[in-house]
Amino acid sequence: MPTPREFIFGPWRAVSVLGVTEILSWGALFYPPVLTVPLIAHDHGWSRSFAMGGFSASLFVGGLVSRYVGATIDRFGGHLVMPFGSLLGAAGLVGLVTAQGAVAYFAMWMVLGVAMAASLYDPAFASLGRIFGAAARAPITTLTLAGGFASTVSWPATQFLIEAIGWRGCYLVYAALLACVAAPLHAFALPRGHAARAAPATPVPQRKPTALLPVNGVAFALVAAGFASYAFVPSALSAQLLAIFQRFGLAPTTVVAIGMLFGPAQVLARICELTVARRLHPLWVARFAVGLLVAAFAVLALFHFSAGLAALFAVMYGMANGLLTIARGTVPLALFGASGYGRLVGRIGGPFLVVQAMAPVVLTYVADRASDAVGLTLVAAFAGVALVCFALIRAN
Repeated sequence: MPTPREFIFGPWRAVSVLGVTEILSWGALFYPPVLTVPLIAHDHGWSRSFAMGGFSASLFVGGLVSRYVGATIDRFGGHLVMPFGSLLGAAGLVGLVTAQGAVAYFAMWMVLGVAMAASLYDPAFASLGRIFGAAARAPITTLTLAGGFASTVSWPATQFLIEAIGWRGCYLVYAALLACVAAPLHAFALPRGHAARAAPATPVPQRKPTALLPVNGVAFALVAAGFASYAFVPSALSAQLLAIFQRFGLAPTTVVAIGMLFGPAQVLARICELTVARRLHPLWVARFAVGLLVAAFAVLALFHFSAGLAALFAVMYGMANGLLTIARGTVPLALFGASGYGRLVGRIGGPFLVVQAMAPVVLTYVADRASDAVGLTLVAAFAGVALVCFALIRAN
């Protein structure tokens, strides 16, 4: 690990800067809708599903533009692309506040979809890949330690702001933070270095390099399919899991307490990856994480439901998600190399975000038409597909 000085003055400053901006971006753009959308629906006289459709549309649009964002970061750097994402996010939030009809509402969510594609983990990983090259694994893992606290910060802050100044005031505060804090940090504090252009002052002994896989082969298709299949899981569960647990008979306060286990479990898993599993190939980390998730669903299906079982599931799911977030950045780097890394991350992030956009609607429909148990079985099936995809990949 670098010294504290390197986190301020060296290339590792990128991790410090992105650690702050990722909390702001996730906290302002991704996590608030679960609390704000019901209020928006009430104010406009819409159904909750219709209002939430705007958020799904934003994820879909983000998936469509993701590869272009990554390629632009490869060419120009995150210090030019990510400020645009922050400013666009601020404009979109202001637009949500002022939108008067359904067309304007959905248009603003589409703007926010582009903002998320240029602000969240994929562009941050692409920026780190450009700065650190093949050595980006440790910076990516360290960044996700900070990002893991975004939900822990955002939900209480959002609830406080809603109670104090309403959902409109809440979004205006978040818009100000993106425009006045995140955008300047991206523009002026994010390092401009490019690993491909930096030559070491003295030769550094290295292990024999691992042969890279082609970016247009079967392995890449399996990587993209594996992460896209996994994307269904957190997106669907973030919208429905706590409600399902409540319908299973748990008290609301118990459900909230169980939900609070998710963030710390993510961070714990990421600390383990950084300290214990850092020498493992990232593909094995991904396989272990999805295997842990499949095991969590098996435990939920095989044993009598209780608060303790729900808490165990939340911890296992949180740990799996924490590791898979890292793997989204490190698996492509390890298998396909640092050349064109931003575009690679964008190509993988595209289908990921598209599936993520569809998941809440699909799970809600299945749970309403069949049952919550059938809905959870569907989510588990997507996790199983992801495990098969990662198991079939053969790294050189």
